[in-house]
Amino acid sequence: MALWLSLLSLLSLALAGAAQDPLLNVCMDAKHHKSQPGPEGQLYGQCSPWKDNACCTANTTSEAHRDQSFLYNFNWNHCGVMPPKCKRHFIQDTCLYECSPNLGPWIQQVDSSWRRERILHVPLCREDCEEWWEDCQDARTCKENWHEGWNWATGRNHCPRGSLCRPFRQVFPRPQDLCEKVWSGSFSYSRERRGSGRCIQMWFDPARGNPNVAVARYHAWRRRSCPPGEHGAPESGRAVRAVPGSVPVLLPLALLLLPGGAHGWGSHGWGSHGWGSHGWGSL
Repeated sequence: MALWLSLLSLLSLALAGAAQDPLLNVCMDAKHHKSQPGPEGQLYGQCSPWKDNACCTANTTSEAHRDQSFLYNFNWNHCGVMPPKCKRHFIQDTCLYECSPNLGPWIQQVDSSWRRERILHVPLCREDCEEWWEDCQDARTCKENWHEGWNWATGRNHCPRGSLCRPFRQVFPRPQDLCEKVWSGSFSYSRERRGSGRCIQMWFDPARGNPNVAVARYHAWRRRSCPPGEHGAPESGRAVRAVPGSVPVLLPLALLLLPGGAHGWGSHGWGSHGWGSHGWGSL
């Protein structure tokens, strides 16, 4: 009995460690992010899907919809007025960046004056990249990488001297180019589709729940399970706490030592609605 209680105690501690995964339900250490995600009473416009659990405030989301806001003094209209159908995607992109608590597997440490962390290689669903490119192909820009190289002499971004304004379809010939280059690798073009549980959606219908929760869980599990670099993206700068290695060992032992053996365990619910079907085993 003492051995059985010890194993169950160790299993409980292991599960508690797994539940506190630092890659899940987290906010970046960046300019406008909250320190911890949580509900917001109301988020503005296209940021509203994150209101139940957000890393942004209502004021941040309101500013995200302005042509030039105090957030970063960035002007979308640097090569003429950006068409509304194109701007809609950049606003959604901003909302995802500022509000999502599901980007933990792709957060990297950076040495910057305005943020300590950024995202890198977030796998955007192919439809998101393709629709973004389709709606922006006739918009104009003078730069491929919008993270750096602007003329900030007036306090807001202007095209660098000698650069020409060209249609997006020339600067970014493919949807993959737009997704991966405009923010210097923040996103990667995923071959996976929306609903696959493998790629991040830039926007979603909140009535159906946030699909990116499962995507983050899958990629956090994959990062723990694969050797560094095997899954294509760099290791996160955050301290990755792996699911304790004792979990897969202790679980079968605990099952066998329970009164009635494994059958007793299964009859109390774990087999049908817990670990196997909705927990780590289904990731």
